[in-house]
Amino acid sequence: MDCGNCANTIRTALERLPGVSDIQISITKETLALVLDERLTPPAAIEGRIGTLGYKPSRLEPAPGGAPLAKREAPAAWWRQVKGRLVIVSGGLVVLAYLASVVAPGWHEPLFVAASLIAAAPVARRAIASARAGAPFTIEMLMTIAVVGALFIGAAEEAAIVVFLFCVGEVLESVAANKARAGIRALGDLVPQTALLEVDGRLSEVPAATLAIGQIVLVRPGDRIPADGTVIEGLSSVDEASITGESVPRAKEPGSEVFAGTINHDAALKIRVERASQDNIIARIVALVEEAQDAKAPTERFIDRFSRLYMPFIVGLSVLVAVLPPLLAGGDWSEWLYRGLALLLIGCPCALVISVPAAVASSLAAAARRGLLIKGGAVMESLAGIQAVAFDKTGTLTLGKPAVTDVVALVGGEGEVLSLAAAIERHSSHPLAAAIVARADADGLLEIEAEDVAAVPGKGMAGTIADRAVFVGAPRHAADWAPLSADATGAITRLEGEGKTVVVVVDGARAVGIVALLDEPRPDSAAAIAALKALDIRPIMMTGDNQRAGAAIGVALGIETKAEMLPSDKAQAIKSMAASTRIAMVGDGINDAPALASAHVGIAMGSGTSVALEAADAALLHNRVADVAALIRLARATMANIRQNIAIALGLKGLFLVTTVIGATGLWVAILADTGGTVLVTLNALRLLGYFRGDKASRGA
Repeated sequence: MDCGNCANTIRTALERLPGVSDIQISITKETLALVLDERLTPPAAIEGRIGTLGYKPSRLEPAPGGAPLAKREAPAAWWRQVKGRLVIVSGGLVVLAYLASVVAPGWHEPLFVAASLIAAAPVARRAIASARAGAPFTIEMLMTIAVVGALFIGAAEEAAIVVFLFCVGEVLESVAANKARAGIRALGDLVPQTALLEVDGRLSEVPAATLAIGQIVLVRPGDRIPADGTVIEGLSSVDEASITGESVPRAKEPGSEVFAGTINHDAALKIRVERASQDNIIARIVALVEEAQDAKAPTERFIDRFSRLYMPFIVGLSVLVAVLPPLLAGGDWSEWLYRGLALLLIGCPCALVISVPAAVASSLAAAARRGLLIKGGAVMESLAGIQAVAFDKTGTLTLGKPAVTDVVALVGGEGEVLSLAAAIERHSSHPLAAAIVARADADGLLEIEAEDVAAVPGKGMAGTIADRAVFVGAPRHAADWAPLSADATGAITRLEGEGKTVVVVVDGARAVGIVALLDEPRPDSAAAIAALKALDIRPIMMTGDNQRAGAAIGVALGIETKAEMLPSDKAQAIKSMAASTRIAMVGDGINDAPALASAHVGIAMGSGTSVALEAADAALLHNRVADVAALIRLARATMANIRQNIAIALGLKGLFLVTTVIGATGLWVAILADTGGTVLVTLNALRLLGYFRGDKASRGA
């Protein structure tokens, strides 16, 4: 399947069968899924109906043991395909006919007829099969009528040219579709075909697709890692450019996470498989891109609906042009039938139908290569209209790796304060908690056992140590647990004024200490904010930090700041802004899930985490804040490309509809205009594949 018309014809043919429902057709994956009541229609009938439409269906059965389906092979070169051979044969006959008109007059006419019939025969078969299946208004039917009509009135030369150009157009559509699919196949090819499996100390080479969770594989220097997993033995560096875009290899040691498709550099690693092949990061990226390419944009859905009405209208108009002038004004039947046939051809909506999906598919492929995942054309359209972007601070505008900079003891010593804080924070995965625990461990402090530890959403952590209630959290919430002295308030004010995040440690009914942490902004955050402003987009930072700390970072980055916000506050703020402004939200996809859902477009940061891939409308796999502006620029370029495509398609049709009716252009010009429009639209859309070419940020992606 190479275009939307293919899918629509199959859908129309199948939905008329009893017991068939929930038809899902993917042009990108060339797959069909449906719900079937086999008591009403057997599976063989489905395959038979598809076969009559000119396709060769094959059942996709899961491999034994839950292994994924076999990877799709790259298609044969165009000249080895049926469509390509048809172009070569019909083109050769047309050339022979023209040669015969010079060297053997009288033979050229039969050769033109032969070229017409040979090339039109498979087209006519598909047209008749589609009509019988309930889809009479297809491009193949229009072409068949035009060719038969042209032969009937003695225009064999033009009939041959028309069907030859139509076949050329089909080949070009196929080449364009395969080019878009090639990018996805390239992602899948990153994962090696085989792996070295270790069982009882012995190594054996097995297909990578059969690896199961918990198995141990050996990855030699220079090999690609065959599965997502965890290093259990060995020290090496791994090139993760294909996943994270980082050009510098990352050091790996026991406990480090590794991804399928990345390249081991220095030494052998033993890796425990953590995800099956169908769930690894590459497989999830491929699945997301494929689903995104099949998700239709609002403009595309409108054009689909329009084309369903447009096709019958063109057929009716062509009949009126062919019949009314001879009947009402005594026009020549042959002349007006010729004009009606030409009108039928120029009315083919090929270029119009392909104008949106071709552009969207190309831009999605270009985005995926840069590590930008967009869930379909609808998200692309929304991104193009974004007027404001809200950012979470921690892990988004900052590195998400804060470090303890100050420990202030209000009661007792600094070590005691840090030990209490670490005892509670060991039960949290928050970056601030991890930083406090890391500092306590680095200082060699005695580990204290805490009980009944629980998160106080948006405020901190609370638990019990030696029957005393202990709270670790933001100063404004610590006051609910214990009063803060003037010394404590002064220290908090000073530290927050330096842009640091401050937590207060409360033991029993008194505040015993203060811990200050600093999370450095990402190196590209300031430039990313400036890039958004250059696009006339309003950037906003939302943070749970206090006003002073938030303002300090906001000033450094040049961004408007909203501080002291709980997750619910962020969601409510986004909802309020969304009522009057097209807004996107950028966050980590976990704490910011309510805000991501409230925005017109939710964008998740993260190097391929499950949340980043599943919770938002788009994901920035390379953790680059600058990619937000790149995402919006691509979306705007895509919508401009779509407008250009629609203008080309409708402009050519409008021009040649007029010239056809007045007799200034004939059949071959009509089909040339239609095929030419399809080619122009496709080539214009394919320009988006190279949108990031030469962009330094996309290298290594």
